[in-house]
Amino acid sequence: MPLGQRAGDKSESRYCGMEVLDFPAGEELPAVLSQSLSSAFDFLLAPLVDPGYRPAPGAVLPVAASDLVLSPSQWSSHIVGKISEWIDLDSEDEQLRLDSEVTLKQEIAWASHLSLQACVLPPPKRSSCANYARVVNHILQGLTNMQLWLRIPLEKSEPMDEEHDEAKNNSNMTLGYGGIHFDYYVGCSLIRSTLPSMNSLGRWFGEPVRAAILQTNAFLTNSRGYPCLSKRHQMLLTGFFNHSVQVIISGRSNHNISQVGLLSGDENHTEDTSVRHALGPYLEYIAYIYQRMDPLPEQERFEINYRDFLQSPLQPLMDNLEAQTYETFEKDTVKYSQYQRAIAKALVDRVSDDEVSTIKTVLMVVGAGRGPLVRASLQAAEETGRKLKVYAVEKNPNAVITLHSLIKLEGWESLVTIISSDMRCWDAPEKADILVSELLGSFGDNELSPECLDGAQRFLKPDGISIPSSYTSFIEPITASKLHNDIKAHKDIAHFETAYVVKLHRVARLAPTQKVFTFDHPNTSSNPSNQRYTKLQFEIPEDTGSCLVHGFAGYFDAVLYKDVHLGIEPNTATPNMFSWFPIFFPLRKPIHVPSKSPIEVHFWRCCGSTKVWYEWAVTAPSPSPIHNSNGRSYWVGL
Repeated sequence: MPLGQRAGDKSESRYCGMEVLDFPAGEELPAVLSQSLSSAFDFLLAPLVDPGYRPAPGAVLPVAASDLVLSPSQWSSHIVGKISEWIDLDSEDEQLRLDSEVTLKQEIAWASHLSLQACVLPPPKRSSCANYARVVNHILQGLTNMQLWLRIPLEKSEPMDEEHDEAKNNSNMTLGYGGIHFDYYVGCSLIRSTLPSMNSLGRWFGEPVRAAILQTNAFLTNSRGYPCLSKRHQMLLTGFFNHSVQVIISGRSNHNISQVGLLSGDENHTEDTSVRHALGPYLEYIAYIYQRMDPLPEQERFEINYRDFLQSPLQPLMDNLEAQTYETFEKDTVKYSQYQRAIAKALVDRVSDDEVSTIKTVLMVVGAGRGPLVRASLQAAEETGRKLKVYAVEKNPNAVITLHSLIKLEGWESLVTIISSDMRCWDAPEKADILVSELLGSFGDNELSPECLDGAQRFLKPDGISIPSSYTSFIEPITASKLHNDIKAHKDIAHFETAYVVKLHRVARLAPTQKVFTFDHPNTSSNPSNQRYTKLQFEIPEDTGSCLVHGFAGYFDAVLYKDVHLGIEPNTATPNMFSWFPIFFPLRKPIHVPSKSPIEVHFWRCCGSTKVWYEWAVTAPSPSPIHNSNGRSYWVGL
C-alpha cells in the first residue's frame, strides 16, 4: 500500500519495504510476506540462502523456500533478494574468496530463476575491492531484467571519516572496472550515529540510489513514546523521496508500544488500534513524512517526463523549427511578460510623455517566429501610450505564413510589416530605435545570438536599444551518474563531446556557479570577435569530502533592459519559466576530486566560417582530454 497520495508524484518512492533479519526457512516466508503486506508494507528484503551455507561438491543450495511457495507475481513484485552478508570477494583467505565467488554466482542465479526485480549485494569489506568489481561485472554481463543494489553505509564516525568517505567513492568506481556499461543502483543504509554534513549527503543525489535502508536505531523517541527522526534525517529522507528513492525499514523494534498510532497531520496525534506489526509505528512515521511533503508544483509536473533526458540543442540557423516547438515556447507566459516589461521601460525612456503624440518608435523583432514578441511589443506600446511601428523579421517561411495570418486576424496590418528574410542579409529601409530578439539558448550564446545580433546591429540607430542588452553564461561541476551512463551507452567519443539540454534532476551540485562568457548588445567593442576563453577554479566545500565530477551544468542570465532580467542560473532564476533547461557538458572520464582539492576547468568558444563550437578540458586535480577539439563532434552551424 503506498505511503500516501502526493499530487504529481507517481514514482516508486511511494512504496516502503522491510528487511527480514532472520532466515525464513520453509513456509515462514509466505507467512512473513502475508503479515507484512496486511500491515501496509509493500515488499520484503529477504535472505535467499541459509547464511550458514558454504559451497561443497554435490551440495544443494539451501534456499529459503521453494519457488512454489509464492506465485511468480509475488516473487517479482514483493521480494527483493538479500545476498549473504558473509561473502568477502577480496579476502586474503583464498578459500573464503573462492567460496564467496561461487556462492554469489549461485545466489544471483537463483534470484534470476525467481524473476526477482533486484538483489542487494553486501557492502565491500574494505576500500580496495577490485575482485568484487571483477566478479560483479561478470555477473552483470549475463543479467537482463534484474538490478543489483549495492549496500553502502551512510554514517559519520569521526575516527573513520576518511575510510567511509573513500569507501563511498570507491562504490562509484568499483562496478565500473573494465569499462563495462551496466545498470546498477546503490542502496544506502542510514544508521543512528550522526549523519555527515549536508554537503556530503548531497553527493548521494547524483548517484543512482534506489533504496534507503533506514535502521530502527536511527529513530528517536517523541514525548508520547513513538519513534521519530531528527530534523537532518527528515531532510535527507525528503530529499530521497524527491529523487524517487524507496525506504526499507531494517532492525528490531526499539519502542515498546502496545497500541499502534495512526498519524494524521501531527506526529504526536494518534488514534489507537490493535498492534499488527512490530515495525508498524516506524512505517506510519515514514508515511507521515511522505504525506506532509508539498505537492509537486505545476511546473515540475509539466517537466517530470523530461527529467535527466538528454536532448540535442536546437540548430535555429541551420534548421527551421516545427509548429510543435513554437507552440511549446509560446506557452511560456512568464518569459513574454518579462519581455513586455522590458519593452515598456525602453519605450518610456525613448519617448517622453510630452512627445507621445508626435514620435513613432521603430521597433524591429528579429527572429519573430510566429509572433509572440510582436504581440508583447504592441501590448507594451498600448500600456505606455506610445506609438509604434513594428518590423517582424523571420527566416522560416513556414512561420511567416502563420505571422501573416496573425497580423490579419488581429488587425495589425497598419502597425506591423513582415519581412521574410535572414536578419543577417536583410537591408532595412530605416534604422530601428529598439531591436528585440529571443535568440538565447540554455548557455546564453549557444544558439548564436551574438552572431545574429552582430549581423542585425547595422540597422540599429547609434543610440538604439537592444533587448536583451547582455547575457552571461555560468557553469558548475556536478555529479551525474545517470547522465554519464546514458552517454556511455552510445560507446563512442562523439557523444561525450556533445553538449546536451537536460532537465537536471538526479544530480549533485558540488560548488557555486561561476561566470563563463558575457556578450553585450549593441556590441561596441573594438574587437568584434565572438571567440572567448576562460579558466575557472572551483572550490568544493571542505565538508563535502571527496567526490566524482561527471561534467558541468551550464546556465545563463540575461539583462533584457535595465533591471528587467530573465534566466535559469539557479541563484537568480526567473520563477515558473520553462523555455530553457540547463545545458550539460560531459567529461569522457569522471574526475575523482579528493577532499580539499580545487577543480580547474578551461572553456573555449571557437568560431569558424561555417560553425561555432565549444571546447572544454579539466586540468586539476587531474587532467582530462580537450573535449570536442576543432568542433569534431558538436557544433552550431552558421
